[in-house]
Amino acid sequence: MEASSTRPQYLGALALLLFGTAAAAFFGAMASVRADDFYAQLAKPAWAPPAGVFGPVWTGLYALMAIAAWLVIRAQGWPRARTAIILYSVQLVFNALWPWLFFRWRLGGAALMEIAVLWILVLLTVRAFWRAHPLAGMLLLPYLAWVWFAAALTYAVWHRNPGAL
Repeated sequence: MEASSTRPQYLGALALLLFGTAAAAFFGAMASVRADDFYAQLAKPAWAPPAGVFGPVWTGLYALMAIAAWLVIRAQGWPRARTAIILYSVQLVFNALWPWLFFRWRLGGAALMEIAVLWILVLLTVRAFWRAHPLAGMLLLPYLAWVWFAAALTYAVWHRNPGAL
């Protein structure tokens, strides 16, 4: 680790990014409190993972996301990283919104459209992060793949459950 990465502003940035990412995760999780019951009742494709997979996967993805954002700030500093961090923040908002649309409000079509926008935002964030610090962009690739998978699953579940979603 570079000596400059331990300067207070970089540690403060890490704390802020961890807090912001955790806040988005928490907000999304609030909509998913009873998601296991609802998810169990839905007709799902054979390739759908069990409900217990989602929590650990998202925990790891959120950690990678926050670290990637921190690498961007370390590489560019706050002013130059502004666009990348704004993209990161906007995609976090969309990330937190999806569980509300799907699990709480049960709006399958809206959740599908929203996750398509989320995927585009994540792709743009990967691109911006990659330009700032290639490792930061690479750290977001599992997230991009997971959102793609989640979009396919959203579509499949929505079409199999027209009365529930």
